[in-house]
Order: sequence, then structure tokens, then C-alpha cells
Amino acid sequence: MKSSDYLISTVKEAPNDAKIISHQLMIRAGLISKLASGLYSYLPIGLKIIQKVEKIIREEMNKSMALELLMPVAQPAELWQESKRWEEYGPELLRFQDRHERDFCMGPTHEEVITNIAKQYIRSYKQLPINFYQIQTKFRDEIRPRFGVMRSREFIMKDAYSFHMDEESLGETYQVMHQTYCNIFDRLGLDYRPVLADSGAIGGDSSHEFHVLAESGEDAICFSDSSDYAANIERAETLPQGDPDAPAEELKIVKTPNVKTINDVCSLLNVKPESSIKTLVVVGEEDNLVALVLRGDHELNEVKASKIEGIKQPLQMADEDEVVKQLGCNFGSIGVVNLDIPIFVDYAAACLSDFVCGANENDKHYTGVNWERDVKQIISCDLRNIVAGDPSPDGQGFIEIKRGIEVGHIFQLGTKYSDSMSANVIGEDGRAVNMNMGCYGIGVTRIIAASIEQNHDDRGIIFPKAIAPFELVIVPINYNKSSRVRELADQLYNDCQQNNIDVLLDDRKERPGIMFADSELLGIPHRFVISDTHADNGKIEYKSRAQSEKDEIDFNDAVSFIIEKLS
Repeated sequence: MKSSDYLISTVKEAPNDAKIISHQLMIRAGLISKLASGLYSYLPIGLKIIQKVEKIIREEMNKSMALELLMPVAQPAELWQESKRWEEYGPELLRFQDRHERDFCMGPTHEEVITNIAKQYIRSYKQLPINFYQIQTKFRDEIRPRFGVMRSREFIMKDAYSFHMDEESLGETYQVMHQTYCNIFDRLGLDYRPVLADSGAIGGDSSHEFHVLAESGEDAICFSDSSDYAANIERAETLPQGDPDAPAEELKIVKTPNVKTINDVCSLLNVKPESSIKTLVVVGEEDNLVALVLRGDHELNEVKASKIEGIKQPLQMADEDEVVKQLGCNFGSIGVVNLDIPIFVDYAAACLSDFVCGANENDKHYTGVNWERDVKQIISCDLRNIVAGDPSPDGQGFIEIKRGIEVGHIFQLGTKYSDSMSANVIGEDGRAVNMNMGCYGIGVTRIIAASIEQNHDDRGIIFPKAIAPFELVIVPINYNKSSRVRELADQLYNDCQQNNIDVLLDDRKERPGIMFADSELLGIPHRFVISDTHADNGKIEYKSRAQSEKDEIDFNDAVSFIIEKLS
């Protein structure tokens, strides 16, 4: 491709609303153009990168024996009502009516549609297992789209769905897909980690997320320093920490006027947050109040809390007026002594002794509180976010935490959708059996943003070679003035094309500095520079995007040189 035949739409400055580096660089490099909040057009270079990502995904999915199909973006409400997700999914599901006033939605995912297809066309156990996938546009009406294509409303996703007779077969395909995802992200040239994850609104029993490691990542990823254990912070379990020490202090009540937070209480009483507890009050299944107790320096893990038996789902914090009515105090003064509601205590808090807590009277706290002696009926459980330095849940080593960007997620759904939608097959014994399902997603457009977050410098993008818009750029100095430079550049360009090298010849009437800056902004991995000097000495200048050094090589060796680099 020649630049004169292409759209090179780089700009010097990113818009003010571009807060993260991938959003800034995708705008500046001319990969995307904003249409509305969370909606982007992909310009030719951006689409070229998407197509390279899709090609790798498609090749690896086909190797796994998955079958490609394509499902509609618009989906009838009846399917979502059948699966019971029409109301459950929430406002992210964009609902609309057609001219006949029939309800539809823009598909954020396709479990219902694929289950309906399986229900129609899969009749016998002999057709199983089977795995379908598509690369399709999705729409989720995000309340606050941000970070460019990282969290947009419309995006491209690869989603796959497998069907099975039993859990054993599902587990086998799940492992195949896990390896397939590793193969995809390896080929994409990304530094990533597969981690244990919560299934969230999709449902199911087992899932893994695939995260690209980047300092700007929204998610906290937990790793053992001594094993392969990895999980997202929602899923990472904490372990019981033993029994508390014997009481050494008497229970006392102290005045704490005008203090509301743990830090305020600890500052007033000159104690550390880890020697105090905080008591959160949530709504139970019977609309009763339930107490969740954490060490003062720890944070509640809402996913863990919502799974506790007796807690209303989704997790709902109690209304303060109701708390005052039933417990007689405001939020900042709630404690566990004489608290007459169910009390769930995090493992780390359950091993404290002589600690500080609210006194269930406004502006008062207890010191010297001890379990058993002062508070008898509690249930110890895992309630908090794991922190760096905690023992690894697998018993090997300690936890380290890094930031990650989720780019893929695989689930074992079980029979969640086949049960509600009556998707069954006839088994060997002649009886109808609801199929087990798996679900496997990759964010195609998000991969591009995540790659940029992980691979960039102050000059622009540093794309891995597999998804760079071009593998090589040829920058001829004075191409439009020097016949010798033009002849050499055209010869090299043609030779590269004949060797299937994805090459860009920058034949624009621009200054060399602008052409160099654009090639670096675009993240093209390799660059050749040709000038009149090179025409005199038979050399050519080479530079790698990832390195600062420049080399001169013989012009006649240039093609074989770049082929070796690309291999």
C-alpha cells in the first residue's frame, strides 16, 4: 500500500475527554473517530488491525473444531423473557419496539439466541458435543461510556457457545477453549494471565478471565509468588487465620463525639485500623437486617457477600432510617456487642482480640472487645478483598497484586439456559436430557486498546507484529524530487510485496520528520529509510520501532533481512 492511496489521518492532539493512553493514541493515530458517546467509527487503519485480530481468533477457533455462524444483533424480547433475563439484565439492555409495537433488544450477548438454535436443530446425543462461534457487533447501554473503545456501548466480540450431554463433556471442551484462548493471546503477542473469576450476570459455576497486564487496568489481579495460582480480586479467597488471643483488656465504653469513619475513630483513640472492626448492615432474604463485620483496614467484597445464605440478592445496603429504627444508632456507631441481628464476621476480623467497635449508641464506642466473652453468636466466613501479602489460597506462597484489563472470559454455564428454555436432546436411554452449556467470549476491539495500554512510549504505539497495521514502512527522502530515491523505493516496495510482506510506502510530499513521527505513532514495527546518500553507497537505514538504535545494511540484502526479522 502507498500512503498516497490510503487514508493517513494522524493528528497532533487528542481530545480533552480522552483520559487513558489507548484512547488518546487511537484518536491521534487515526484508528477511530468518535460519532457519539460510546460509539466509534473504525477508520481504514483501525479496521485493518481489527481484521488481523479476527484472523488469528478465527484460525484458532477453527482449529478447536468450533463452527462459525452469525446471529442477529436485534433479538426478540420473548427469548429473554423465556430465560428470565428480560428484567434481570438491567438498563444495560437496550430495549426498543418495532413498528408493530413488538419488544426487542440490541444483543449484549447471545445465550438466548444460540440456545434457541440448539433447541431447533440438535435432537440427539449423537450430535454432541458441538461448539458454535461468531464474530459479531454487541451493544450494551453503558451508564457512563469511557476510555474510548475500552468501555464503549457498541463493540465487536467473538462469542462461542458449546453444548454437551453432561458436565464431563463440558469440562473437556472448557479445557480445549482455555488452551485455545492461550494460543490466541500468545499469537497476539500480549503479556496476559488467565485467572479464576466470578461468573456474574451470565451465570454458571466455573469461569476464567483472561487479563492483559497493564498499569492502567481497571481490575486487580491476584497472583501467588510461589505457584501458578491467579484470580481476580472478586474471586480470590482468603483463608481462616486461627483463633484470637485470650482477652487482656476489660470491655469499656468511651465517648467518640462527631466521628463517623474508622480513620476518625482510630485517630481519636490512638489505635490502628487493624485493631478495630467496622460493621456494615445489609438486607436479608426476609427483608431483615444482617451485619457484615470486617477488620477496620479491609474492604468488603460484595460478590462474596452476595453469595452468603440469608443475604438478599443482589446485595443491598440497609437504609439508615431503618437501621436507626431497629438498632437505635446511626451507621458510624454500629458495633457487635449486644447486636441482636445475624452477624457474619470475616476471617481476619474473627481472630482479633481487645479490639474497638461501635457501641450501638451514637457518639460512643467500645474498647477491649473480645469474641466469645462479649459477643457469642457469630458466623465466620470470607467477606473481604484479598490484599498483597495474604497467604495464597492454594497454600503456596503469598499474594501479589497487579492491574489487568479483561479481554476474554470463559464460563461453564451448566444447564442455566437449557433448563429455562427447554433445550434438550434424546439420550442413549431414549429420555430427554437438558444440555449442558459453555460460553466463551473475547473482546476483539478491546484487545486493540489493551495492547496499546501495554505497548507504547512517548512517541506512540508499539504494536506487536501480529496486529500492527503494517509490518514495514519504507520512508523515501525526497521521493517526489529524486528519481534515484524513487526508483530504489519502488523496487524495494515491489520486492516486499512479492514476498508477502505487509508494507507501506510513504510517498507523501511531507518532511522526513513528519513521516518518521507518523510511522512511530502508528506503531509499525520496522522502518527502512532511503535517501540520495543511500543511493550513492548502496546502503539502506533500518530501525526497529521498539529500539532506538539505527543500522545500515546493504540495499540488496534488505528483503532477506526483513523476512528474517519478521520470522
